[in-house]
Amino acid sequence: MAGAIFPWRADNRFELLIDGPSFFPRMLEAIARAECQVELELYLVEAGACADAMVRALAEAAGRGVRVRCLFDDYGSLAFTLSLRRRLIEAGVELRFYNRLSWRRWVRNFYRDHRKLLLVDQSLAVVGGTGVTDEFWTPGEERFEWHEVMVRFTGPLVLDWQLLFDRQWLANEQRAAWKPLAPFGLPRLPRVPPAGQGLGRVAYADARQHRDILRSLVRGLNSGKQRIWLATPYFLPTWKVRRSLRRAASRGIDVRLLLTGPRTDHPSVRYAGHRYYPRLLRAGVRIFEYQPCFLHLKMVLIDDWVSIGSCNFDHWNLRFNLEGNLEALDPPLTRAVEASFLNDFALSEPVSLQDWKARPLWQRVKQRLWGWVDRLVINVLDRRG
Repeated sequence: MAGAIFPWRADNRFELLIDGPSFFPRMLEAIARAECQVELELYLVEAGACADAMVRALAEAAGRGVRVRCLFDDYGSLAFTLSLRRRLIEAGVELRFYNRLSWRRWVRNFYRDHRKLLLVDQSLAVVGGTGVTDEFWTPGEERFEWHEVMVRFTGPLVLDWQLLFDRQWLANEQRAAWKPLAPFGLPRLPRVPPAGQGLGRVAYADARQHRDILRSLVRGLNSGKQRIWLATPYFLPTWKVRRSLRRAASRGIDVRLLLTGPRTDHPSVRYAGHRYYPRLLRAGVRIFEYQPCFLHLKMVLIDDWVSIGSCNFDHWNLRFNLEGNLEALDPPLTRAVEASFLNDFALSEPVSLQDWKARPLWQRVKQRLWGWVDRLVINVLDRRG
């Protein structure tokens, strides 16, 4: 692996924030209280009431003399209008865009910054899977269209996330912004502590160059003793992840997948992922499809170990994207994540093998069609790699 490998840090305090009406006001409050600096790294940024509130907070912070740096993905921010960009720049915000789109780059346009990170005064961080769009939150309203979680935390771990942001901020000035800079950090993936409170670590992916985020997950899947609960909106897992899930279920571990139901922004991806259901169900994996709205969160609970962030652990994410997940061992956070999973399972439709075999013909056709397209794309990209 190329790139930094971050260690476990102790003495952190974590808070799980569920859905936009919970975490966006806390993020805006943190920006309003900033004294020295604010960093914001995002994939999806779109014009709307949510973006207006965020731009206003960032501009006001810059107006107070706070150094504000925003790193947005160029593709994910196509709907972030020119007027909003001007408001930030005119207020003194430093604004950069990751991997500018260009027809000359062809396949390299697929490299995207998918991380979601807010840093304030090098002392507070908020990490998870949100974008700044009205689907996650409309100011003044409790409704939301996309179900998401973020983790707010303080402690020594914040400085590691600061290093990750700074590294990409500097790399973004280079022409090949998706390639990592010189390695720093540990020589190998650190062992997970047997137990603890306030323990956290940065795990990330760096566009094919660095995948400790995947290695850490697979190790957790293979070493789990009691439960493996995994939530993702786009279920296109790597072969190693699928094999580890099946083997864990065959060992008698409580393996559950919380996946998106019919309400999704990419139906084709959902149907492509359906081809993995039968083998997983036969192995004893329990699958739940979330019903109330689009499930966008990326969260893993293996025994007491938690991973929350931007990574869907699919082959597309790990091939092309910058990703970042918080890994933690902390009893209060574990209990909050467990409660969130249990609530979501109760709002989901369980999928049985019998029901799956009896599904309508049109669903079978869509599964085969989009599954074939997905395999074709991956085979082509594998030959290029």
